[in-house]
Amino acid sequence: MASSLSLPSCSEIKISSSEKSFKQSVLDIETTTTLDEVDGIYLTWKDIWVNTISSNGSKSILQGLTGYAKPGQLLVIMGPSGCGKSTLLDTLAGRLSSSARQTGEILINGHKQELSYGTSAYVTQDDILLATLTVGEAVYYSAQLQLPDTMSKEEKKERADLTIKEMGLQDAINTRIGGWGVKGISGGQKRRVSICIEIITHPRLLFLDEPTSGLDSAASYYVMKRIATLDLRDGIQRTIITSIHQPSTEVFQLFHNLCLLSSGRTVYFGPVSAACEFFSSNNSPCPSLQSPSDHFVNTINKDFEQDPEKGLGGGLSTEEAIHILVKSYDSSQISHQVQKELSEIKKRVSHTIEKKRHADFLTQCLILTRRSFVNMHREAGYYWLRLLIYGVLALSLGTMFFHIGSSNESIQARASLLVFVVTFVTFVTVAGFPSFVEDMKVFERERLSGHYGVTAFTIGNTLSSIPFLLLMSLIPGTLVYYLVGLHLGHEQFLYFISMLFISVFLVEGLMMIVASMVSNFLIGIIIGTGILGMMMLDGGFYRLPSDIPNPFWKYPLHYISFHKYAYQGLFKNEFQGLTFTTSNQVIVSGEDILKNLWQMEMNYSKWVDFTILVGMALVYRILFLIIIKSFEKVKPMVAGINCSQEKF
Repeated sequence: MASSLSLPSCSEIKISSSEKSFKQSVLDIETTTTLDEVDGIYLTWKDIWVNTISSNGSKSILQGLTGYAKPGQLLVIMGPSGCGKSTLLDTLAGRLSSSARQTGEILINGHKQELSYGTSAYVTQDDILLATLTVGEAVYYSAQLQLPDTMSKEEKKERADLTIKEMGLQDAINTRIGGWGVKGISGGQKRRVSICIEIITHPRLLFLDEPTSGLDSAASYYVMKRIATLDLRDGIQRTIITSIHQPSTEVFQLFHNLCLLSSGRTVYFGPVSAACEFFSSNNSPCPSLQSPSDHFVNTINKDFEQDPEKGLGGGLSTEEAIHILVKSYDSSQISHQVQKELSEIKKRVSHTIEKKRHADFLTQCLILTRRSFVNMHREAGYYWLRLLIYGVLALSLGTMFFHIGSSNESIQARASLLVFVVTFVTFVTVAGFPSFVEDMKVFERERLSGHYGVTAFTIGNTLSSIPFLLLMSLIPGTLVYYLVGLHLGHEQFLYFISMLFISVFLVEGLMMIVASMVSNFLIGIIIGTGILGMMMLDGGFYRLPSDIPNPFWKYPLHYISFHKYAYQGLFKNEFQGLTFTTSNQVIVSGEDILKNLWQMEMNYSKWVDFTILVGMALVYRILFLIIIKSFEKVKPMVAGINCSQEKF
C-alpha cells in the first residue's frame, strides 16, 4: 500500500518512453530535433554576466551562464530564492533594468538580430489585468490592439476565441476577471488569461516568470500542461522558457531541459532525465520518496544550512556542496555537449525572424478609448461614487445657500460658495488616484510587451474620461446653480458648467502625472492633496493678490496655480452685470466689487481665464505623456548582445 502512494523517484523522470542511462541522456541534447527541420527560434546564450551597481557597490547576479533553448522544447530555470532565475529570464528577454550591466553573447538562430514585435512574448509573475472586463473582452481587446488591420474583425475574434479555447477558458468567457473586493475568476484562470493575452500574436518564443506562483498543485499542473501542449496551427513550434521556484513532480516531468542555478552560477544545465544521475554521481542521490525538484533545490539552498549527515557526501556544508556541484558540472560531459550544441546551432541555423505588425495608430486609439470607457463605466470607484458625493454636496449647498439674493451679505456668500465648489470638486478628484494607479500598472505591462504606444494610451484615456467628467460637472453644477440662484443667464450657466468641467479635467491630468511616478496609493494621495492644497492657498482668495508674499508664493506659484484662474473666471462670470445693495442702501456694481474687494485682473475677460485653464489642462496631459515616455521601462527584445567579456 505504501509503495503505491510513493512519489516517482528520480530514476522514473523521463523525457521519452524508453529508459535511458546517464550517458545516453547526454546524447538527447542533439537528438530531440534536427536543426533543419524546425522553422522556429533557437535562443543561445554564452558566458552571460550581469552586475548591478548601487550605493553599496557592485554585485554579480549572474556569473558566466551558458545555455540554449530549442523549438518544441520547454526549458525550466530553477533554483532557490535569489539565485538569479528572474534576472536570467529578463536578460534573455531583453528586459534587464537600466541599473544592471550585462556582458556576454545572446544569439537568435545563431545570429545577432532583434526579436521584433510579435515573435516573442513575456508573461509576468503578477497577473495585472483590468478587473472589470470579462475573460472574452480582455482577450478580444488585446487581439484588436495587437493584430494588424489586414485581419478583419471576424478573424481577430476567431483568433481570440481559439486562444481562449487553447487555454481551457471557454466556460469562463463571460465571467468578469475580478479583483480586490470583487469576486471573479480563480487564480489559475487569471494566469491563463495573462498567457492568452501574450500568445494572441502566435509568438514563437515564450517567456514565463513563475507561472505557477500562488497556485495549488492541481492548478499549477493544469496551467503548465496547457502551456506544454500549445501548438500553432501553421506548424511552427514554440520555444518556451520558464522560471519556477520548486515545481511539483507532475509539473517537473513536463519539462525537457533544466537550468539549475545557485547564487548566479550554473549547477546543472541539460536534459531533465540526466539531472538525477548527475546528482547521484556527486554523492547526492535523490531519496525514493522525495520529489526530484525538491531534492535539487534543497541541496543547493544555502539560506538554511542542511543537516551535515544529509548534505552532499555527508559532513559538507551547503556552500561546499554547491562548489563541488558547480565544478563537477563545468568538467562534465554534459557541459561539453552544451558547448558543442551552441556551435552546431550557430553554424546550421540562419533564417531571420519575420517582423509582425500592430494595429495602426487610429485603431489603437479607438480600441483603447472603448476599453477604457467600459472600465470606467463598470468601476464604481472611478466616477460613480464621486458623482454620488457631488450630488449630495450639491443638494447640501443648494439648501444652505438657497436663494442667496443680492444683499450686502450675499457678496461674501457668493464668493465663498464659488471657492468651495471649485476646491471640493478638485479635491475629491484625488479619490480616483487608486484607479489611475491600476490603469498605469496595466499600461506598463502592455507597453513593455509592445502592445501599443504611449500616445495612443494617453489619447484613449483622455477621450474615454470626457463623458463622465461632463456628467459630473453638469448634474451637480445644475443643482447648485439654480437652487442658490446664481447669476441667471444661459451664457453664465454654460460658463459655470464649463469651468467646473475644465477644473476637474485639469486635476485628473495632474493626478495621472503623480500616478505615473508614484505607484503607492497612500503616498500618491498625500502628494496629490499637498499640491492641490498649495495651489488652493495661493489662488488669491484666502490671501488677496496684493498680500501674497514674494518671491516664491507670488512668483511663480500664484501664476501657475490653476485656482487663480478658476476663481477669477467664476467671479467675473458671477459678479459682472450684477448690482448689490449695501447696508446703508448704497448700490454697488459687480465690477467694482471685483476690482476693489477681490482685486481681480479686469484687463481681460473671463474667457481668457477659461482659455488659460484649457491650455494648462493640455500641458498636464502632454507632461504626462512625456513623463511616461521618458521613464517607461520598455526595451526592444534584442538578441545578439556581444559585449565586453569583462568579468565582475
